[in-house]
Amino acid sequence: MRVAVVGAGIGGLTLGLALRARGIDVDLYERAAELREVGAAVALSANGTRELIRLGVDDALDRVSTQPTELIYRDGRSGERIAAHPGGSTYRERFGAPYWGIHRVDLQQGLARAFGAEHLHLSRTVVGVGDDGRSVRFADGSEVTADVVVGADGVHSVVRDFVVPGEGPRYSGTSAFRGLVPRSALPSLPDPPAIQFWAGPHAHLLHYALGGVERDDDTVNFFAVLCGPDTWDGPNREVPDGELLAAFEGWHPAVVEMLAAVPQSPRWPLLSQPHLTRWTRGRVALIGDACHAMLPHHGQGANQSIEDAVVLAGLLAAHGPDEALAAYPRRRRARTRAVSTSAWETGTLLHLPDDDVDGLKARDARFAGYLDANAWVHDYSSTTTEKEPA
Repeated sequence: MRVAVVGAGIGGLTLGLALRARGIDVDLYERAAELREVGAAVALSANGTRELIRLGVDDALDRVSTQPTELIYRDGRSGERIAAHPGGSTYRERFGAPYWGIHRVDLQQGLARAFGAEHLHLSRTVVGVGDDGRSVRFADGSEVTADVVVGADGVHSVVRDFVVPGEGPRYSGTSAFRGLVPRSALPSLPDPPAIQFWAGPHAHLLHYALGGVERDDDTVNFFAVLCGPDTWDGPNREVPDGELLAAFEGWHPAVVEMLAAVPQSPRWPLLSQPHLTRWTRGRVALIGDACHAMLPHHGQGANQSIEDAVVLAGLLAAHGPDEALAAYPRRRRARTRAVSTSAWETGTLLHLPDDDVDGLKARDARFAGYLDANAWVHDYSSTTTEKEPA
């Protein structure tokens, strides 16, 4: 069996490693000329890191990662703790694998080094899939054939257009700014080693520390989310200076301090993929954001891509291509839908207005019970039967 994977992001590289570990020939085709930073950082929870540990890349990644000390929810204006859950060794003992905060480029390049350069083809822009589903066409006019083609090419997937034409992602009505801030520029920040959500009317801020024993930095990655604008066309865009700070006027000094510490980034639309009824067509399959792009409010986008990759690789190793691709959506669709729906609901809770008194009480209760209620997300292992919430 030979597999052609379109896209060498987190999901594509994990799939390459997982297939090769099972003795399956695989080539990855990536349009970028080099693997470079896209987005600032990524959070990997136990359901993702346990799969990377099984693939043998954990030592290298652990050295460039941090483990948050806590998960904290705060009121965005007062800074008061709404709820907190233990991280670090306590989290690892509970779920059997660590929680990592890592620079996205470190993760991608670490996976690429483990995979090797021989079957990783850069500067190869895929423009379509052959009518028979057994080939991919490139912008330079060339093509390659394979027994299975996998689209790991992200939210704007070209391969998805073959599997489910016209079923692309939709704008969620929310957008975001990103930044990396030196911890020394944040004297007002409480609990800097923790992963923290600051909730408020129509906006929230997420941040967590980065670093690692082999990373000569001590930075905090932030992701600031705003409701609006109502519509969005196209990619991220530059907006007038001060737009981000204006949206957080009156928030806790640590929030304002963080957002003001670095130049304002472009504004990013947050996209979500409506639930697809089809993930495969013939010998073509989709993984990750190509089939279930989700809002980032559980930090599960990368983790779900990793899960997809390991499950698909296991099925292809155990069965013929046709049987494996028939089973793959049955193994993954319900879980990713549940995670995506939960992330959407969490985003709503983080943005409640002050006059929604009953809603705020319910929000605080949900945050207090977050880790127990969402243990099904973190407990997942590709080697065990899935258990989803009722």
